[in-house]
Amino acid sequence: MMKLLPRGRNILEAEIQGVSNHGVWLYAGGEEYFLPYKAYPWFLKATVRQIYNVEFLFGRHLRWPDLDVDLELDALKHPENYPLIYSGSSRCDVGACVREKNTKKYGKKK
Repeated sequence: MMKLLPRGRNILEAEIQGVSNHGVWLYAGGEEYFLPYKAYPWFLKATVRQIYNVEFLFGRHLRWPDLDVDLELDALKHPENYPLIYSGSSRCDVGACVREKNTKKYGKKK
């Protein structure tokens, strides 16, 4: 009887590899990315459980359902093509900022 060798790592998955004081390490689509809190503030006040609950949809879309955060993998690979940046507000907590993502309080073009 022939035995199959175990498969290697599934590159169609996404996984959080670590959470630090500076940001989140993410493995997705066969590559590792660092998401600093300065650029991705939704993760700053999130719990570790919320950050680790990530879904990788269609091989290109990252979703954190507990945080209502969605990112395209292409935006991590080529941030220069996505000029919207978070402008923030001292009155805006992470949950409120995520809910306000479609308003002018969320970001502005460079």
